[in-house]
Amino acid sequence: MCCYISFGKMSGHDQLVHCLCEITRLLWKLLLPLVFLCVLLIAVLVLLVLAVRLWLQSSRNARRARDGRPTVAFFHPYCNAGGGGERVLWCAIRALQNRYVDINFVVYTGDLGVTGQQILEGARRRFNIVLPRPIQFVFLRHRLLVEPGLFPHFTLLGQSVGSIFLGWEALTEFVPDLYIDSMGYAFTLPLFRYLGGCSVGSYVHYPTISTDMLSVVRERNPRFNNPDYVSNSLFLSAFKVVYYCLFALLYGMAGSCSDLIMVNSSWTLDHILSLWRAPNRTSVVYPPCDVSAFLDVPLEEDGDRKCHSIVSIGQFRPEKDHRLQIKAFKKVLDRRREGLGGREALKLVLIGGCRDQQDEDRVLMLRGLCQELGLADRVEFKLNISFEELKREMGEATIGLHTMWNEHFGIGVVECMAAGKVMLAHKSGGPKLDIVVPFEGGQTGFLADDEESYAEAIDRILALPPAMRLQIRRNARQSVARFSDQEFEACFLAAMEPLMGTLER
Repeated sequence: MCCYISFGKMSGHDQLVHCLCEITRLLWKLLLPLVFLCVLLIAVLVLLVLAVRLWLQSSRNARRARDGRPTVAFFHPYCNAGGGGERVLWCAIRALQNRYVDINFVVYTGDLGVTGQQILEGARRRFNIVLPRPIQFVFLRHRLLVEPGLFPHFTLLGQSVGSIFLGWEALTEFVPDLYIDSMGYAFTLPLFRYLGGCSVGSYVHYPTISTDMLSVVRERNPRFNNPDYVSNSLFLSAFKVVYYCLFALLYGMAGSCSDLIMVNSSWTLDHILSLWRAPNRTSVVYPPCDVSAFLDVPLEEDGDRKCHSIVSIGQFRPEKDHRLQIKAFKKVLDRRREGLGGREALKLVLIGGCRDQQDEDRVLMLRGLCQELGLADRVEFKLNISFEELKREMGEATIGLHTMWNEHFGIGVVECMAAGKVMLAHKSGGPKLDIVVPFEGGQTGFLADDEESYAEAIDRILALPPAMRLQIRRNARQSVARFSDQEFEACFLAAMEPLMGTLER
């Protein structure tokens, strides 16, 4: 009745009711076309996905007919780097090649400046790992899409979206039968599973986002991934918490697509279970550490040393917090000048790899910090050194130093302990939960979490009687046998067996 009342005689209330009636009638007329359009778009999208999947599967079938055997592919865009993740990659491939002789292996990499043979030679030189058979490399041209420098803001989201495009490039270049993400790009998993029709697995070194990261933002603590201008702003901190929560939801959905999930430590396990929610498919596989290669480093009393070396092993990434190492070392030297420490000479040796120009720029900044603090003659930088030189530096060191907050595992920590060094690690993550723990009731190392506690721990270690230091070093060496290459291979192959059994030969 309201639609036929003269508009001029209407009260304000009646005019509002009339407008609502007209709007409702208009929306009702548009509803059916909108529903039809949505259904049509969904149908087109589904058909497009099916067409792409059919195209990719036909590509895989043609390759299978040509090769006569299935292929396992590892997604590792930085496989030519010298970190612990790369050691996991090469040990995993070596273990699978030794067990499965009738399967081909492929590595997706973005290292365009080198050949496949040079990459394998680098693995031999850095990690003392030689593969029993050749493998194929698929070189990706758009690795820039996952570089953090490309996304100064919303870095996690930008890198994750970039990894989808990089994964698409990998998938269209080569369609495997089994896909393993060995570098933490979880958003590639649904791509290979639903479009590529592959079985998918993942080895998680570090969750892209964690509840600890959320806590840092909620508590407004400044860190390398939570700059001061964010932590000092209530609005920006609240916005970042919402952003992190939404990203964690998407990350969990992507990760849950994995048929098999391997994590490298108890700390990583807790976070992945809370995010991916797939306990029946998740297991801990400690990363391989070349424990045996360090057992020939002499283990003897060091009381007659005139100079004690403190060695740090880790890539020059911001989260490794080399600044904390340098500042703590400065504090130790200051305390000694004030007569609060021993008289032996000290030096700090920073050993690590540089992945890209950003890492090299970071080293320049660290050198500048040493100059500023007057430590240029006390701090040495050893970049991308050979395995033989690494062992030599380890043999000369007294203390192994590690400062990364919430390190997922800590291969460098294990290597220092295997070499018989007194380990001083960060009181968090894998070092605290899995590595620097009592062994048969004996102490295996020390933990700290800030400049003051690190400086105090270094002084305490150097003040110990040589015999007591030697006992701690012996305990440390014996305790890390559970992280050997052999243990990794056994656990990795056991975890992979169900997926490998699905491959048609």
